[in-house]
Amino acid sequence: MEKNQISLEVVHPNAAGIDIGSRSHWVAVGQNAEDVKEFGVYSQDQFEMCDWLRKKGVCSIAMESTGTYWQNLFSTLVGQGFEVILVNGRQTKNIKGKKTDIKDCQWIQKLHSLGLLSASFLPDSDTDTLRTYSRHRQNLLNQNASCIKRMQKYLRLMNMRLEVVVRDIVGLTGSSIIEAFLNGEHQGENLAKLRHYNCRKSEEEIAKALQFNGRKDYLFALQQEWNLQQQIEDTDVQIDQLLKELIDNDHHKKQHFIEKKSTNEKIKMV
Repeated sequence: MEKNQISLEVVHPNAAGIDIGSRSHWVAVGQNAEDVKEFGVYSQDQFEMCDWLRKKGVCSIAMESTGTYWQNLFSTLVGQGFEVILVNGRQTKNIKGKKTDIKDCQWIQKLHSLGLLSASFLPDSDTDTLRTYSRHRQNLLNQNASCIKRMQKYLRLMNMRLEVVVRDIVGLTGSSIIEAFLNGEHQGENLAKLRHYNCRKSEEEIAKALQFNGRKDYLFALQQEWNLQQQIEDTDVQIDQLLKELIDNDHHKKQHFIEKKSTNEKIKMV
């Protein structure tokens, strides 16, 4: 009984496959040993890879999205005019036999030449930048809860019982008091004057709660923890600036943008 054979049509005849690594990248332009070459991860190595790919007549390239190691090489290849697709590792991991870097890049090259790989979604440059800021902000916020607990501890050890007189020590009143305290104002009466008008506690009670005992070691530790709050604020500024630029440069986005009401307008409405 004759066996039926299924042949697959080559979709990308001038294809290359790249196995991304942390210290080197393996590139395959065919299935023979001479069609595979290893390159380093430095900028010079990336440009040498581009020159080698051009000499091999490569037009289309597929690479795995391995960690963050692919990003610089991806940008370089696209900038050099290559058609590059980023592939999820789940599409290329099912390979039989012993796993090696050489086999991996050749397997990627074979799949890509047969048109069996699909590109992962990649955001545009502006969205990617905004995503970086947003993810960094989220990481800072994840650290913030434990940071606030440590700040409460150091304030308490300095006899600054801010958590007793304000609901949130990093709210409007708490932030103003802590910032002034770290800038050298240690008199409770003067710090109490920074209370927000919505604060339920009076200046007198807040002043009683803020009697610094002079512990400079705890003051130093508080300053270190407070830096995280400043990092969050700085990140918010970067996000606001980027969003403003994106909106100002896009008429469609600008016409749907509603400006925030000023404090004076809010008071008039009340």
